[in-house]
Amino acid sequence: MYIIAPFLAWLCAGTLKFIINQLRFGNAKERIGNGGFPSNHTSIMTTTVMLIGFREGFDTAMFSLGAAITFIVIIDATGLRRHVGFHAKRLNELNPASEKKLRESMGHNRIEVLGGLVLGTLLGYVLSVASQWLA
Repeated sequence: MYIIAPFLAWLCAGTLKFIINQLRFGNAKERIGNGGFPSNHTSIMTTTVMLIGFREGFDTAMFSLGAAITFIVIIDATGLRRHVGFHAKRLNELNPASEKKLRESMGHNRIEVLGGLVLGTLLGYVLSVASQWLA
């Protein structure tokens, strides 16, 4: 299950993000990539870390290490990558004649990260139950 968890999280978060973007904006294909709801990076990390927690315990070294890395991913998504998007927006405004616009949606706001945390927790739980059922 551990090898499946990141891929399944990526697939679920990406599919959900595509559907939400299509419903909200009508142009989901143009919005594929970083940014948006839910956070793929957060979903991937949280699914894997929660699977470890549910299967091996929340007081293990592996869960603690995973939680620490998840915090780094979240800080990066809401900090650095979000500010890169702000800079891209400003550069696009300064050069409106440019053929290729810089991608402005790079990071995440707190709601998008929270969506990734919730989705990852649910998927981690489902995978832990499925692994016990299959054993």
